[in-house]
Amino acid sequence: MDILQYTDKHHAFRQRLRTFLAKEVTPNVDQWEKDHIVPKEAWQKMGREGFLCTWASEEYGGMGGDFLYSVIATEEMAKTNHTGLAAMLHSDIIVPYINSFGSDAQKKKFLPGCISGDIITAVAMTEPDAGSDLAGMQATAETDEDKIVINGSKTFISNGINADLVIVAAKNPAEENPYQSMSLYLVEDGTPGFKRGRQLDKMGFHSQDTAELFFSNCRIPKENILGQQGMGFMMLMEKLQQERLMCAIGGQAAAELMLEWTIDYCKTHTDAAGKPISKSQAVQFAIVEMMTEIKVSRAFLDKLIAEHAAGENVVVETSMAKYWITDLDNKIASRCLDLFGDFGLTEDCPIARGLRDVRVMSIFAGTNEIMKGIAAKFMGL
Repeated sequence: MDILQYTDKHHAFRQRLRTFLAKEVTPNVDQWEKDHIVPKEAWQKMGREGFLCTWASEEYGGMGGDFLYSVIATEEMAKTNHTGLAAMLHSDIIVPYINSFGSDAQKKKFLPGCISGDIITAVAMTEPDAGSDLAGMQATAETDEDKIVINGSKTFISNGINADLVIVAAKNPAEENPYQSMSLYLVEDGTPGFKRGRQLDKMGFHSQDTAELFFSNCRIPKENILGQQGMGFMMLMEKLQQERLMCAIGGQAAAELMLEWTIDYCKTHTDAAGKPISKSQAVQFAIVEMMTEIKVSRAFLDKLIAEHAAGENVVVETSMAKYWITDLDNKIASRCLDLFGDFGLTEDCPIARGLRDVRVMSIFAGTNEIMKGIAAKFMGL
């Protein structure tokens, strides 16, 4: 019995998305990897077809779909074996901040463009010297009459080059409590004092335009404060359950895809004796062990998806899932690469890119050590 109950509409959406990705995304992935960026036109095509922010209200141009549409979009995007077109980050991690905490004016101004793909978003939290420690944030935001003046730098910002709108976390230097000093601000492309630094050259995520961002006396209107001033930390904490769950969903799809490639390769290629690689007992055992772990994590993940969709608090469990599944990704990628033999060392082997891309998943959205620390705290350890 399936834990998640997909309707005919869900299945039709998945098939429509698969058809779109096969035509508009997959054929272009290798070029995007070489270019180290995805053209904005690709985002706009996704938006026009209704594949961005599927949960958004029809009032703003969305389809008003349930959470399973987000799950489908994330899973199918993972199967394209690239990370540049970071629809999950945009649709299910960043834009929900605007939907949940934005004023009516902010929603009317930004949500339609986020849905259509005309506005690409980024969230700027990480700093060069703070890492995952939000309390150590140094970027400041001070009030000057009817403006907010932001100063500081951010790094490892996904969509940093393409972003038309950045949600920036910064603190009020007059407030000593680091958790009460933080607020979130909407900074639009072209705002004086907002500059992009270098696009980071990374081990993986080659098509993802990850960049440094700099704010030097960047003046934004007070109307661009997102939510209540001083509530930034609480707003970030409120959204972490979905962020970590989305990471786990993408990671699960990646693990399933890598094993699928490996099984197909082992069935269709022969060893030195002329027999299919899959007939080797050692290979069979390796594949069965990986499949077992993947099925176990799928059952756990689907349960969390159902609970999250029902509005339940599963912060601890999603932290566990994020660490478990992204660790599993690295394990699966490495073991699958072994089964490909010499071919696994070539760029023609999809596992080569997959291994590079999944490596960072245990680091971003909070390192897996932080995930374990959260679980330990709630367990009273």
